[in-house]
Order: sequence, then structure tokens, then C-alpha cells
Amino acid sequence: MLPALDARRRPPSEIDLTLLWSGLLLLLLGMVMVYSASIAIAEAGKFTGNHPAYFLIRHAVFLAIGLIAGGLAFQAPLKTWQKIAPWLFVAGFILLALALIPGVGREINGARRWLPLGVVNLQPSELMKLFAVLYAADYTVRKMPHMLDLKKAFLPMAAAMVAVGVLLLKEPDFGAFVVIISIATGILFLGGMRARLFAILVIVLAIAFAILIVVSPYRRDRIFGFMDPWADAFGRGYQLSHALIAFGRGELFGVGLGASVEKLFYLPEAHTDFLLAVVAEELGFAGVVTIILLFGLLVQRAFAIGRQCVALDRVYPALVAQGVGIWIGVQGFINMGVNMGLLPTKGLTLPLMSFGGSGILANCVALAILLRVDWENRQLMRGAKP
Repeated sequence: MLPALDARRRPPSEIDLTLLWSGLLLLLLGMVMVYSASIAIAEAGKFTGNHPAYFLIRHAVFLAIGLIAGGLAFQAPLKTWQKIAPWLFVAGFILLALALIPGVGREINGARRWLPLGVVNLQPSELMKLFAVLYAADYTVRKMPHMLDLKKAFLPMAAAMVAVGVLLLKEPDFGAFVVIISIATGILFLGGMRARLFAILVIVLAIAFAILIVVSPYRRDRIFGFMDPWADAFGRGYQLSHALIAFGRGELFGVGLGASVEKLFYLPEAHTDFLLAVVAEELGFAGVVTIILLFGLLVQRAFAIGRQCVALDRVYPALVAQGVGIWIGVQGFINMGVNMGLLPTKGLTLPLMSFGGSGILANCVALAILLRVDWENRQLMRGAKP
């Protein structure tokens, strides 16, 4: 009886432990799977020094930097993030523009998406996703009295997103464009945009995306490759066909950690875009379901924290929390859909898990801001000043 009484009297946690542990587990699982998926390419690559742990070491360094940055971001109140949100958005726009300048930006595999910073490359589009969450939430709060007015509420944000979209499509990075548009429109809808206007917006965006696909030969090839990857398994359907083979080989519990065959130079980008396929092959259906559940739990907590903010009359933190949920949910869904053959191939990584310093940094900071929103909620409910 006494232990039960002590448990009931125990003060509530300062932070959302469910959110914290789901995020940390995804980060740790990602590090393990990045190592497993990258051993072969690291051993064979001259630029890696033939070191099997090359990508593991770099990923661990990125993760350490991301956690440190997250710790610092957690210290900043949401009021501070709201004040600097427009400036961060402008900075992100400038970085995107710099990446397109020959001699400044770095081109890899036909795409110019990176800024070389010595031993690492910065991918501005990853940071722009975070900046879009912070800016769209601030914009929506400022325009709250005019949310029913098309000209005052929607058109300025649309202009900003079009400007960002032009730069992203020049890189090209269609996947990041889809995610950022999803973030902006989702936050506007949650902020009070009329359902009818939102439905029209969705239709217009669908038509615009269809046009972008039709006028671009390489996007058309990806669509046709997605619809029937086996029709050209050694050409446009190569990545998807090998991803599907990996899923098929994994069955229920996988072939065992480290035992993937597809990662041995068959499946391109195994440690980045197609990490989930390696998870499916090595850990099977059980491993994939575990990751999906962890992502689902993280997104659910983000929206629950946002609803709690609304109850406390904290509109900006609410939109930031739910914006992070939209970002992680949409990008995770697209990456998983691509790996499973449900969506056309896109150059999007799996949040919190795939190799990539810019992505890990942005994800860790976003998770820290989400934890800060929850922490401030708890302080207010206790009657303390956050």
C-alpha cells in the first residue's frame, strides 16, 4: 500500500517523457541502421578511406551536434522564437539562393542543394522546413483577425511560398517543396482558414503539382517507374524494385541485423532515402511496424501538446507544435510510401533516422522546441511563470 501511495504523490514530470523517448528511440535506431546500411559502401569508397565505420562516425558526430543544438534551443522561450521567426525565414531564403550560385553551391548527382562548409555540406532546404514552421505560425497569429480574408491572409503567404518553391524547384528538390507547402497550408488551416478556401487551395495545389510533373521529363519517368517498377527494373524502376525485394526478403522478423543483401550495392541511397527498406529486410515487418508506431506516437504527442496550448490560450506555441507534427508526419509518410512503392520516388529522408547532418540538426532542434512548448504548458498549469 505504501509504495502505491508514494507513486500517487510523486510530482508530475517536467517534460513529456513519451515524446522524449519516442524521439530518442528513433534517433538511436537510426544510428544503428545507418551503420548497418552503409558498411559496404564505406568499405568500398575511396572518399571514405575504406573505413567501414565512416558513415557511423559522421552520423554520430551529426547526432551529437544536433543534441547540443537541441539543448540550446530548449532554453529559448517560445516568445523568442516568435520574434526571430521572420528573420530565420529570410535567412533560409538567402541560403537557398546561395546554394544555386555556381561556385558557391555544391552539385551532387545533378542537384545543387548544398553549401560546402569545409568537411561538411549544409542543406538549406532542411533548415527551411523548421523555419517554415516558425514563420507560418507567427504569420498566422499576426493575421488571425483577417483569416477569412483571401487577400490579407492567404495571398501574402502564398507569395512567400511561391518564392521559396521557385528556388527549391531550381535545385531541384520537389520533395522538400511538397513538405514546406504542406507545413504552410496545414498551419493556415489550423489557424482558422475557411474550409471552403482550404479545399480550393488543395485542388489548386494538386493541379499545380500535376503540371510540374507533366512538364518535367525526369518527374514523369519517376511516376511511370512508380506505377510499374518491374517494366523497367534496370532503369527508372531500379530503386523501387530493389526496395520491394528488400521488403519481401524481410518477411515477419527479418534476415537479421547486418545481414541485408540489398545494401550490398544493389539498393542506391540505402543509408539515406531508402533506409526503411534495409530496416524491412533486416528487422522484418516487426521492425517496420515498430518505427511506424514510434512516428505515430511522436506526431500524436505533437498535436496533443498543441491542443493543450489552445486550452491555455497560447496560439503561437500551439501552431508551432502542430506544425512540427505536420512536418514529421508528412515527410515520414512520404519516405515510407516511397520505400513501400505506394508513392513515386522522392529525394526525402526519413526524419530523425536517415544519414544527413542538416536533417538531423533540424529534426533535433524541432524536437527540442516541441519539448519546450510542453514544458511551458506544464509550468503554466502549475501556476509558475515559464
